[in-house]
Amino acid sequence: MPLHRVTFAARSTFWAATLAFAGAAAAQDAPDGQETIVSHGISTFGDLKYPADFEHLDYVNPDAPKGGEMSLWWSGTFDSMNPYTRKGRAGYLSSIFFESMLTTVADEIGSSYCLLCKTIEYPEGREWVIFTLRDDVTFADGTPLTAEDVLFTYELFLEEGLPSYRAVLGQQVESAEVLDERRIRFDFREEGPKRDVIEGVGGLPIMSKAWFEANEAGLDESRLEPAVGSGPYMLDRYDINQRIVYRRNPDYWGADHPLNVGRNNFDTIRVEYFGDSNAAFEGFKAGAYTFRNENSSKTWATGYDFPAVQDGTVAKVELPDETIATGQSFAINLRRPQFQDPRVREALGLMFNFEWTNETLFYGLYDRIGSFWENSELAADGVPSEGELALLQPLVDEGLLDASILTEPAVVPPESDPDRQLDRGNLRRASRLLDEAGWEVGNDGMRRKDGQVLSVEILDDSPTFDRVINPYVQNLKALGVDASYSRIDPAQYTDRTRNFDFDMTTDQFPMAYEPGAGLKQYFGTDGLGDVFNSAGVSDPAIDRLIDVVMAAAEREEMVTAVKALDRVLRAKRFWVPQWYNDSYFVAYYDIYEHPDPLPPFSLGFLDLWWVDPEKEAALKAKGAL
Repeated sequence: MPLHRVTFAARSTFWAATLAFAGAAAAQDAPDGQETIVSHGISTFGDLKYPADFEHLDYVNPDAPKGGEMSLWWSGTFDSMNPYTRKGRAGYLSSIFFESMLTTVADEIGSSYCLLCKTIEYPEGREWVIFTLRDDVTFADGTPLTAEDVLFTYELFLEEGLPSYRAVLGQQVESAEVLDERRIRFDFREEGPKRDVIEGVGGLPIMSKAWFEANEAGLDESRLEPAVGSGPYMLDRYDINQRIVYRRNPDYWGADHPLNVGRNNFDTIRVEYFGDSNAAFEGFKAGAYTFRNENSSKTWATGYDFPAVQDGTVAKVELPDETIATGQSFAINLRRPQFQDPRVREALGLMFNFEWTNETLFYGLYDRIGSFWENSELAADGVPSEGELALLQPLVDEGLLDASILTEPAVVPPESDPDRQLDRGNLRRASRLLDEAGWEVGNDGMRRKDGQVLSVEILDDSPTFDRVINPYVQNLKALGVDASYSRIDPAQYTDRTRNFDFDMTTDQFPMAYEPGAGLKQYFGTDGLGDVFNSAGVSDPAIDRLIDVVMAAAEREEMVTAVKALDRVLRAKRFWVPQWYNDSYFVAYYDIYEHPDPLPPFSLGFLDLWWVDPEKEAALKAKGAL
């Protein structure tokens, strides 16, 4: 059964890492006399790890050979190479073409470094920032990347980006101005927190203004011709719904940049599409692709006994994963009227028996997710701390939160009997909750309120979830819920989830170590119409706490605010947490090498790994490739 939900969307990586404040930097006077900081990067709560003259990242192999291919699988279909629109279904990795002025690293929390820029300049109060671009950056078509392209991209996302992008940009940025060919200045609004504003604009994926104008293209459209970016890979070819091949740009401007030394090692990256994971696994066994990040515990436990594993052609390894859990869960759509009462949502959560699922279907390989920041110090635990109480008490006093949030331990998923699919104790608890909420059991065993049946449709597009969802549906029916499971094709799934046409579906809520504006996408009222806010969260208490997190100037203050937010999010019970694993389960044809140890915050198989020519030649000689 599945390790994790295989999903892909235009996740806003440039909003997910919310960083700020000065790192190792030099101070100088701006033309207006204001003292400013000039630096090669920026760090939230401390100094930058890497100095301005660093040669390469600590976790790479600077001598990694270039060449060969990394091939992997993806599920479903695609009909677009534009990942920044809700229209169509974007091809996997279709954001690979674009780079940003600032980028993060995989061995440091809270730091961001100049990639397309040479320096950033800003005052201590972060009222504005000037990015000075490198003079050697070119797009994939050979044209120079200038400040005009940065301004164009900013305006493009402001006008045509997803709703949450537009909302956050509009709230944070007052104006943007090109100072000259290599410099652009952003002025930020006086009101509101500024901890992540520099990274917000610095993280935009920069696109070619000339390409958009020549092709009369827009951001909010589905198209198979990708926009031109400056990244290390270009589109080589594709076969609709079958494969996509990306090739390394031989003229990539940044090949020798210290941030890129030892990275981007493959000549090509090939994505093979399959209808489902079972077909994909058979394809792997047959050699259709060479790398598999296993998402099925059943397959991991029982499927890797084929000859290629036994004779060493395929390596099967577990690698440590120190990242925050993905927040994978059944998301309950709060836009539906039957889910407005939190007692209903709590009752639905009681009927998912994780312990039985884990022991019976997952071979005991997983742990339960309990927090939106699971596997990190940011997870709320026990009763609120003094600092959390200071944030929560005013919300209780204003009637925005129930007073129990002040004295009760943080909500955790219910424990269930691992030996029985239906836990009778949790069934009784759930029945009482629905009775209290006015959903009474009729003569036909179905629960109704005001003449309406309590119905719940669980939506998914993956066959690997059948064995998980079907028992859950049976448990819900035992509660008197008119529960059903609809497994539909990927195109329908994309359309329905993007239009919020579902009761419950599996989704992920990936959180950052230093969260900021990205929280508005997943949980804020501003993101209510966004694909990331699948649960339809719109709550004044949550909005207020998000603002506190974004405004935190010290790390301790931020940690306290995140824990308070986590506590409130969990109390709202708009999710039914699923599972996570603190290891990567990977299998690959034994031609690859990787840094040892890997960085703490990335597996990096597309980025840091490389092909060993001798191993590749040996497998080709024996006909395994």
